[in-house]
Amino acid sequence: MKTMLVCASHSPLMLMDMPPSSPDSQAFFGHVEAMRKRVAAFDPELVVVFGPDHFNGFFFDLMPSFCIGAAAETTADWGLPKLALDVPQDIAMACLDSVRGAGVDAALSWNMRPDHGISIALRQFTAEPARSKVLPIFINCAAPPRPSLKRSRLFGAAVGNYLASLTQRVLIVASGGISHDPPTPRFEGAPLALRQRLVDRHVASDEELKQREARVMVAASKLVKGEGPCLPPNETWDRAFVHTLLAGDAATLDAITDAEIDREAGFGGHEVRTWVAAFAAMRELGPFVARLDYYRVVPEWITGMGLISGEQTGEQAAAPGDARA
Repeated sequence: MKTMLVCASHSPLMLMDMPPSSPDSQAFFGHVEAMRKRVAAFDPELVVVFGPDHFNGFFFDLMPSFCIGAAAETTADWGLPKLALDVPQDIAMACLDSVRGAGVDAALSWNMRPDHGISIALRQFTAEPARSKVLPIFINCAAPPRPSLKRSRLFGAAVGNYLASLTQRVLIVASGGISHDPPTPRFEGAPLALRQRLVDRHVASDEELKQREARVMVAASKLVKGEGPCLPPNETWDRAFVHTLLAGDAATLDAITDAEIDREAGFGGHEVRTWVAAFAAMRELGPFVARLDYYRVVPEWITGMGLISGEQTGEQAAAPGDARA
């Protein structure tokens, strides 16, 4: 089989008309378009996407560490359309069985509701709706207790071990990260009404979504001015994380704690779990070369925007600046 890897930061503020903080601050769009063309040339038959959720599809009534979707329809947050994903049920079930056989427990959903944590990546890098089959895989990045980065790596490796049995061209996508600290609801210290919403699977109305999204846009505008409440993206931490990921330094990745991410990368920085899992999955499929195609802090998107790609290379030499995995 042939595989391709894409790890991409997402920010729903990309979907809004946010004024650029500098003339070239939104150059990410051009790199996304170039990646989209590479993906189209690769022509995947299956897209496996690791993504988080932002209390739009998963709630505290029962929050799994990992969940594989056997059927899924995206949510309509940030003005995105609701789309039924073409999930191959036989592959979803076989993947679940294989992962469990490898000693990693994962939940199963026949009614997954991926939010922008997954749908933005599908929109950026595939057709809308995706022409290929899509296997959505949720990793809990926003709701303590989260799986450790080590467990996320082992989970990704178990998924990759299953993918190695397939014959299709597979695109592995990680959506999320890197450092960002949006005003995502926190359970601890929240008012009772908010706590109840995070528990009771409250599907936000259009008006509630608009209010929530307006708060994020206000927070982004303040960040551009150097004001709170969001922790600014941390380029130093981001580049160190990417370097460790490209180097395949599992021990250092495993040692990253939630406390470090909260302190250095912000509440949204926990989404790097999706990158760790995707790299681990790719590594199970044989030698590959990965590289950082783009990085920049984009204040108006509250995020350190990164884009990594990886491709199987057999025995060919790595290009300058690339990292062999």
